[in-house]
Amino acid sequence: MINLKTPYEMATDVAERFRSIRKAKKITIKSLSEKSGVPYSTVRRFESTGEIGFTSFVKLVSAINEDDQITSLFTGKVPGSLEEVINENRRKAGSFS
Repeated sequence: MINLKTPYEMATDVAERFRSIRKAKKITIKSLSEKSGVPYSTVRRFESTGEIGFTSFVKLVSAINEDDQITSLFTGKVPGSLEEVINENRRKAGSFS
């Protein structure tokens, strides 16, 4: 799968989705900061710019009870060759017919 987004765009998209989940769960930035141990200013910066250290990000995700989002990162099979990629794409294309 080709991704045409920049790293900045991907980070801001994740931050926007995180903020939406936090708000849907009616969690304030202040209470999130207290529960996670991540400074209030760091949470605000993350939600507005997408910039955050990975450990702080994991703490925030855990504090809103979305741990499975982190533990499922990079769990997909990594193809060992170009041939595997081609075969997988053919298999997927065939399943839509």
